[in-house]
Amino acid sequence: MAVNFEKLIMDLVAPLVVHPDDLLVKKFSEDDESITIQVIVHKDDLGRVIGKGGKIANAIRTISYAAASRIGKKINIDIDSF
Repeated sequence: MAVNFEKLIMDLVAPLVVHPDDLLVKKFSEDDESITIQVIVHKDDLGRVIGKGGKIANAIRTISYAAASRIGKKINIDIDSF
């Protein structure tokens, strides 16, 4: 079962941001054991995506980890602004 992690994370983050045109989710690297996803948002949306105390970012990571573990991989998500 192939999981499109870019689409999964985009679907989780898109409703949170005010500037959806500035949202970028791309696969940074992938090997046999892990996947690294880069999430770039507008600087005004960074707080919305991370959440108070990082709770929203941790929830996004938890959902992604669950999907990745089903195919035997680990996932790293980097959230940044530009």
